[in-house]
Amino acid sequence: MPYNPTRALELLCLGTQNPKAAFRDGQEEAIQHVVDGKGRLLVVQKTGWGKSSVYFIAAKLLREQGQGPAILISPLLSLMRNQIEAAKRMGVRAFTMHSGNTEEWDAVELAIRQDKVDILLISPERLGNERFRSGVLAPAAQRISLLVVDEAHCISDWGHDFRPHYRFITNIVRTLPKNLRLLATTATANNRVLHDLGKVLGPDLEVSRGDLSRPSLLLQTIQMPSQAERLAWLAQHIPTVSGSGIIYTLTVRDAELVAKWLRLQGVDAKAYSGESDPAERVELENALLSNEVKVLVATTALGMGFDKPDLAFVIHFQMPGSVVHYYQQVGRAGRNLAAAYGALLSGEEETEIGDYFIESAFPSPADVETILAALEAEDDGLTVNELMDQVNVSKGRIDKALLLMSLESPAPIAKEGTKWKLTVAALSAVFWERAERLTALRRGEQKQMQEYVQLEDGHMEFLIEALDGDPSSYRKPKLKPLPETVDEAMVRKAVTYLRRSSLPLEPRKMWPAGGLPKMQVKGKIKPEHQAQPGKVLCMWGDAGWGTLVREGKHDGQFSDDLVTACVDLIQKWAPQPTPEWVTCVPSLRHPKLVPSFAKRLAKALGLPFHMALEKTENRPAQKTMANSHKQAANLDGSLAVNVDEMPTGPVLLVDDMVDSKWTLTVAAYLLTSNGSGPVYPLALASTANSDE
Repeated sequence: MPYNPTRALELLCLGTQNPKAAFRDGQEEAIQHVVDGKGRLLVVQKTGWGKSSVYFIAAKLLREQGQGPAILISPLLSLMRNQIEAAKRMGVRAFTMHSGNTEEWDAVELAIRQDKVDILLISPERLGNERFRSGVLAPAAQRISLLVVDEAHCISDWGHDFRPHYRFITNIVRTLPKNLRLLATTATANNRVLHDLGKVLGPDLEVSRGDLSRPSLLLQTIQMPSQAERLAWLAQHIPTVSGSGIIYTLTVRDAELVAKWLRLQGVDAKAYSGESDPAERVELENALLSNEVKVLVATTALGMGFDKPDLAFVIHFQMPGSVVHYYQQVGRAGRNLAAAYGALLSGEEETEIGDYFIESAFPSPADVETILAALEAEDDGLTVNELMDQVNVSKGRIDKALLLMSLESPAPIAKEGTKWKLTVAALSAVFWERAERLTALRRGEQKQMQEYVQLEDGHMEFLIEALDGDPSSYRKPKLKPLPETVDEAMVRKAVTYLRRSSLPLEPRKMWPAGGLPKMQVKGKIKPEHQAQPGKVLCMWGDAGWGTLVREGKHDGQFSDDLVTACVDLIQKWAPQPTPEWVTCVPSLRHPKLVPSFAKRLAKALGLPFHMALEKTENRPAQKTMANSHKQAANLDGSLAVNVDEMPTGPVLLVDDMVDSKWTLTVAAYLLTSNGSGPVYPLALASTANSDE
C-alpha cells in the first residue's frame, strides 16, 4: 500500500494539536521514503525540526498497512516525555523498556506477544541484556517493520558524544535483512561522522541534511573570569529579558548555587540536574513549558529531548566542552520566536572542569593493567567492591574500564553474576587507538570552543562552519545585544553570597565492605559512634572562600579571615547540643597547619581546645588513595586517642580537606568510643568530585 499524504498530515495535526499544521521542509519526504521502503535513510536536522514526528507518523502508517511494530533505540527515553505524549495523540501505542521501568517489563513483553505495540522504545543498554534479546527481540524479529536509531551520531567514535553501548547497534545492523526499513536521526553530524555512519549503517545509506542556521538567535560571548561577576550579571540582566529561559552550568553544585542566588535577588529560578528527583524534574519541565518559572538553572540533564518553542534565552554560566554541545543547548532558544538570546559567560574555572571531564573519559593504561592483573590472580573473578579493595583506582574509573573492555569484540572480560572474569581474548590495540583518538578529539573540541569565546562577531557562522554546514544564509535577528557591563555593588553582593554558601556534610553510616580489621569494626556504624551532620565552608579552589583555602594550604598558614568565616558559619549553623570544646584531625606531614587554625577558631568561639587525637604512623596522603575502599583502609589503625581523660561534652572536629569522609568518620568513632559527646565535623574545603 503506497504512502497516504492525507493521512500523514492528519496525524501531524493530531500530534502537534494544531489543525493547521504543515510539514517542515524535508519532513514529509522522509516519512514517504520510509513508508514506501525506498532504502535506509539518515536524517540530519537541527533540534526542534521534528524528527520524532517522522518516525512516529511512519510507524503509525506502517501499522495501518498491517505491518509489524517498529523499534526505536535512543539514549534519551527519560527525556522524551513530550514526544511520547504527541505519539499517543496520534493513536500510536508507544511502550518503553529501560532500567528505570523494570516493573513494567512483563506487561510490555505480553503486549508485544499480543501485537498491541506500535513502537517499542528502548535504551541501547537493552541490546546487551540477554532477557531482552531472547524474550523480546528474537520472537519479534521477523515481524519488525522499522528500526529507528535516534541520536545516531552516538554510534560514531569520531563524534562528540560516542556512547559505548551503541556498538551493539553496529552488530545488529550487520545481521538485518537488506529490505528492512532503517531510519537514523541526529541533529549533530559533521562530514567525518557522516562518513563513519555510512560505513556502519550501510553503503547505500541516503542522507537528508537540513540547514543548520538559527535565524532567530542572537549569539554573543562575554568573558567574566570570576563567578561573582557572572552571578551579578545574571541578577542584573535576566529580569530585563521578557519570557523564560535556561541557564546552563557545568556542575550540579553550580546549578544549585546560581538558582539560589537568583531567588535571593527576586528572580524566580529553580535548579535542575540529574540528581533531581524524577518526579520533580517533570514538574520543573512543565513549569518552564508553561512559563510558570522565569529560569531553570540546569546541567546537561536538561538537554536533548526537551522542546519549548518560545524559549526566550539560553545563557551559559561556563563554556561547554564542544561546539556541538553548545549548538545543541543554545539552539533550544527561539525555535518559534522572531528573536531570542544565546549568551555565553566564560569563566576561569571552566578549563579545569573541562580538563577533568576529558581526563576521566577513558581509563589510563595503568588503570587497565592493574585491573586485568587483579582479575588474572583470581580464577573465581572479582566484584567491583573486591576490585576496589585490591586496586588503587576510583570506582568511577573501574566501572568505566570494565564497561569499555566488556564491549570490545572479542571482549577480554565478561561478567558472571556479580563477578568479573578474564576471557581467553586479549585486549586489542584498537581499544587504545580509539581512546587516544577520542582524547585528542576532545582536546580539539575544547580548543575550538576557546576560539569561539574570543569572537567579537560571527558567532553563528562559526558554529555552522564547525559543523560542516553553509553559513551563507544566516542573518542576525533584529535584537539589541545584552549589556556586557555589571554593577560593582552587585558584584560585592555576590561575593558576600558566595562566602556564605556552605555545604552540608552528611555522616557515613556504614563501614566499608569487609570492615577495618585493625580497628575491628565492620557493618553498620552504631548511631552513637557516627559523626553528626556537619558543614564544609567551601569547595576547594571555588569562588568565595575556596581560593583563600588553596592559598593557605600552599603557604602553610590559613588566614584569620577563614577563622572569621567559620565563626559566622557556626553561628548560622547553630548545632544542637552546642559544642563545648574543639579538636582537630592530626597530621604528621603538616603537624601545625590544622591545629593552628583549630586553636584560633576555638579562641574566637570562646571554647577550650584539646588535641584529643594523634597520628600513630605515617601513611600515604589520603589524596593519593583513588577510591573509597583504599581511603578507608589507609586510615585503619593510623589514628589514636591522645588524652588521658576525654572531655565529655559535644565537640567540634576540625579538618582542612574532606573528600571521602573516612578521616572524619574514623575520628568521630574514636572520640565517641572514648567518652566524648556528639561530634560535629567542620572542614574548610571539599575536594570531592563526581567520579566517586
